[in-house]
Amino acid sequence: MEAIETFELPAENAIPITEKRCYTVEDLQIILGISRGTVYKLLEQQEFRWFKIGTAYRISKKSFDEWLDNKL
Repeated sequence: MEAIETFELPAENAIPITEKRCYTVEDLQIILGISRGTVYKLLEQQEFRWFKIGTAYRISKKSFDEWLDNKL
């Protein structure tokens, strides 16, 4: 049986979550403590900027953070 070779990126190439430029639907669920469906409703309402890659949604961190700051 052949061994499977795995690769890991060095830690210096890792991007901490604080440096992300986009959030995922799951990120918003955690940040806001809401359901997946509610996140999609916010996307439909154009509350902040987002785009879609295939079936994955990406939400502008800057746009979302500004929206959230205005809600607080």
